[in-house]
Amino acid sequence: MVSRVIPVDEFDLVIFGGTGDLARRKILPGLYRRFCAGQMPETARIIGAARSEHDAEEFKSIVRAAIHEFAANHACDEQQIGAFLDRLDYVQIDARGEGGWKELKGMMREGVVKAFYFSVAPALFGDIAERLQSNGIADAESRIVVEKPFGRDLQSAKKLNADLAKHFHETQIYRIDHYLGKETVQNLMAVRFGNILFEPLWNSQYVDHIQITVAETVGVGGRGEYYDKSGAMRDMVQNHLMQLLCLIAMEPPSRFDPDAVRDEKLKVIRALEPIDHHHIVRGQYDAYEGEPSYREDAGDLRSRTESFIAMRCMISNWRWAGTPFYLRTGKKLKARNSEIAVVFKDAPHSIFGEEAGRHANVLSIRLQPNEGMTLKVTIKEPGPGGMRLIDVPLDMSFAEALGDDAEEITDAYERLIMDVIRGNQTLFMRGDEVEAAWAWTDPLIEGWEARADVPKPYEPGSSGPEDSMMMLHREGRRWREIKG
Repeated sequence: MVSRVIPVDEFDLVIFGGTGDLARRKILPGLYRRFCAGQMPETARIIGAARSEHDAEEFKSIVRAAIHEFAANHACDEQQIGAFLDRLDYVQIDARGEGGWKELKGMMREGVVKAFYFSVAPALFGDIAERLQSNGIADAESRIVVEKPFGRDLQSAKKLNADLAKHFHETQIYRIDHYLGKETVQNLMAVRFGNILFEPLWNSQYVDHIQITVAETVGVGGRGEYYDKSGAMRDMVQNHLMQLLCLIAMEPPSRFDPDAVRDEKLKVIRALEPIDHHHIVRGQYDAYEGEPSYREDAGDLRSRTESFIAMRCMISNWRWAGTPFYLRTGKKLKARNSEIAVVFKDAPHSIFGEEAGRHANVLSIRLQPNEGMTLKVTIKEPGPGGMRLIDVPLDMSFAEALGDDAEEITDAYERLIMDVIRGNQTLFMRGDEVEAAWAWTDPLIEGWEARADVPKPYEPGSSGPEDSMMMLHREGRRWREIKG
C-alpha cells in the first residue's frame, strides 16, 4: 500500500509563540515531517514570531534542536533538515505593542495563502487579531488558528468569539482540538458512514451503552497552578471528550462538508440532558510511594479541583433515547489509554441455555496507544464437550494492517495544519459549537461549587475512585479495564 501525498498551495505561515513549548514539541516538528513527505511546496515559508530576542539564525538553531528531540522517530537527514530550515524566518514582536509588526508585514508575500497560528495565551488572541488587521498584514482570505483553552466558561468563550469576530469572519477562524486530527477519530466517520454493516445498528435499539475513556498516567506536575484553575472538566471533558461524543452520536451529515458535519455535532450538544449530581463522580489522586498528591502538585492543600471525573450522559433524541454515554478521564491512572467502546445489547434470546453465559458484541476504537479497532464477537470454543461459547476479538491495529505505511500516519497537528492551508474547517470547532458546549458544562460546575463538593481520593495507578465503579454497578454495568 502506497500513501498518496497531495501538496498544498503555496503559503506563508506565521507562528505566534514560535519559541514556546507547543511550537517546539508539536507544530514545528510536524511541519518538518510534512516537508519530508513532500507535502510542503518549495516556496512555502514559516515565520516564527515571539517576544524573545532572537535573529533568524538563532531561531533556526532552536528548530533544529526541536526536530532532533521531537521528530527522532523520523528520518533526521541533515540535508533535509537544512532544506527545511531554509524556509524559516523570525521576527521579534510585541503582541500588545507596536514592535515588530511593520517588520512582519514586510516579510509577507502577496498571492499566497496567509495563515497565522496563535500558539499563545487566549488573553492575547484579541490583541494579535486587531494588530494583524490594523497593520494590513491579514486580508479577507487569511486564516487564523487558535489553541485551547477557548474560554473557561460561557461568558469568556463568548467574549473570545466576539473579539475575533471584530477582525475575522467565522470562515477564517480555525479553533484547533488536536483530538479531531487523530487518524482513529476520523475513522469514526468512515466506520459509521462508509459501512452498511454498522449504521443500521447505531441506535438505542441495538446499543446498550457507550463508554469514552481518556486515561493518563502522569499527574499535573509542573503545571499544577494552571490545572487547578481548570480541572478535568474544563481541561478535557468540555472539549476533547465532548468532541468524541459528538462524532460517535451525531446523525449522518448530508455530505462530508465542514458546516454539514459541524451542524450535526451541534445538534448532539444541544440534545444533551442536564446531569444529576448522582451521575457525576469527581476525584483527586492521593500521595503514593513518595510521590506528591494532587493537592501538593497544585500547591493548595484545600483544593477542590478534580483530577478525575466520570459521568453518565443522556441524549434526548430519537436515535439515542434511553442509551447512556459514560465518560471518564483522569490523571495518574493505571495506564495511558484513550478508547471509545460501543457495547451492543445481548441477543434477545439465547438458544444455548443459561450455561452459555452472557455474551455481548463490543466495538472498541483505540485512539492511543496502538491506534486501531477491535470488534468482539462470540464463537464456539474449539474442542469437544458441548457448545461452549467464548468471546474473541477481530483486531485491526493500524501498525499491523498498514505495514510500512503505518510510519506515514501523520500526527494530529500535521494533518490539522495542512487542513488550515487547504481551507478545510471540517475538523475544527465552530464558534456556536464552543458556546453550546460551555452552556451545557457551566451548570454542572456551578452545581458542585454551590454544594462545596469535595473530590473523592483515589490511589495513583488505579482506575479512579470506587464511586465511579459503583455508578455503573448500580445500573448493572461495569467500566472496561484501563490498559495500555
